[in-house]
Amino acid sequence: MEKIKQFSETDKGKDIFVIIIIILVGLGSFGLGRLSKSDSNKGIKIEYEGQEANVIKSVESSSLKNFFASNRGTKYYSISCGAGKTIKEENRVYFETSTEAESAGYELSSSCR
Repeated sequence: MEKIKQFSETDKGKDIFVIIIIILVGLGSFGLGRLSKSDSNKGIKIEYEGQEANVIKSVESSSLKNFFASNRGTKYYSISCGAGKTIKEENRVYFETSTEAESAGYELSSSCR
């Protein structure tokens, strides 16, 4: 313990500790960012003892809009794919399944595979 205390009092030791703290804060921030972007949010489940569970669905899962395409294009995108974010809401056409989108003449975007 004394060696660590002596090392931390030197300028070199202080610099190393600052670098370690910066790296740990960066890794923690990256991890929290990844957690906030996860698609595993299926809604809120409320359980009461002796009763059936109630599930409050999120907006995405309650509507059957799993895929969308531009009414002017030939590609379709899944809701979770970020490639179609530039398509305006008024130009979007929604589909429940990928086969429904393909039967309408659209093909899956290569960036969503």
